[in-house]
Amino acid sequence: ISGYSLVVQARDSGTPPLSSSVTVNVDISDVNDNSPVFTPANYTAVIQENKPVGTSILQLVVTDKDSFHNGPPFTFTILTGNEEEEFTLDPHGVLRSAVIFKHMVSTEYVLCVQAKDSGKPQQVSHTYVQVRVIEESIHKPTAIPLEIFIVTMEDDFPGGVIGKIHATDQDVYDVLTYTLKSEQKSLFKVNSHDGKIIALGGLDNGKYVLNVSVSDGRFQVPIDVVVHVEQLLQEMLQNAVTIRFESVSPEDFVGLHMHGFRRTLRNAVLSQKQDSLHIISIQPVAGGSQLDMLFAVQMHGGGFYKPAYLIQKLSNARRHLENVIRISAILEKNCSGLDCQEQHCEQSLSIDSHSLMTYSTARISFVCPRFYRNVRCMC
Repeated sequence: ISGYSLVVQARDSGTPPLSSSVTVNVDISDVNDNSPVFTPANYTAVIQENKPVGTSILQLVVTDKDSFHNGPPFTFTILTGNEEEEFTLDPHGVLRSAVIFKHMVSTEYVLCVQAKDSGKPQQVSHTYVQVRVIEESIHKPTAIPLEIFIVTMEDDFPGGVIGKIHATDQDVYDVLTYTLKSEQKSLFKVNSHDGKIIALGGLDNGKYVLNVSVSDGRFQVPIDVVVHVEQLLQEMLQNAVTIRFESVSPEDFVGLHMHGFRRTLRNAVLSQKQDSLHIISIQPVAGGSQLDMLFAVQMHGGGFYKPAYLIQKLSNARRHLENVIRISAILEKNCSGLDCQEQHCEQSLSIDSHSLMTYSTARISFVCPRFYRNVRCMC
């Protein structure tokens, strides 16, 4: 407790008694009676041979229970184990290499490190740091090609995370970093640590091939990343049909079923090969394990097929479609809970282009806007 605030009252013996109060503040000054504490108590680190001088090996973490003027900044010193000056320790507690290590020369170093606080008199603590020198990387990283599909509403893409690169390395201690060529950084970014791909706002319709690479510090490997951007038209929503799938998650549909189902669906509903199938959105059904896929079909000559025509085509091909994935229902209108006949149910679809859903797997990612179905009974 750093202080107390007391209210003291004095009252005399007269009739009536009179009184007065005063506030007394008592500050408790800190004494430097706590030593710095290393977390963890001792450290183990590795460095690959042939890394350049100045390579960061370890960050020391130190805390102190005393007040700020008796705690940091801390003074770090290597007491033993650094007789040949192979290491340096900066004021922030970062241990770095001062030489180029060779695995054949020495495989292990043990350093005794001291941390001293700023109090008077100063308090000190010690920790031991074991540094292992391992052989340099011998395996190249491997990465899975990634294809990303983005559906957005007419020049209204807000940007965000659109996928993640999956890369591995057989060298246990390799740290992978991801880079994107500078000329593409006006539209996309890649997180250098975890491989997440971020698209900036305002992407135009079209195909983008990203120049991404992953490095383990020695080997650099290119990664195939292709981004397809499709902009929706309002007319698509007016002619959209919903297929409801049974017992499937969005990620499983995207990663396992979407490619095959799209091909089967094209064969089922397209009258001409030049017609275009547009998947508008996929979205879990609230309160269950079902999944809605919203789509429309554009005719080669312009315009869209009417929902009633598409539903007839789907009904005829339903058994064939279910060879790919189980279908729960084919919906043009959703009058569930409304006491009116199908022909008297009026439905409208709305898209929230700023509420994006990203369904990402190792090989494919699908980014689409959230949609809302509004129905009312006209009878």
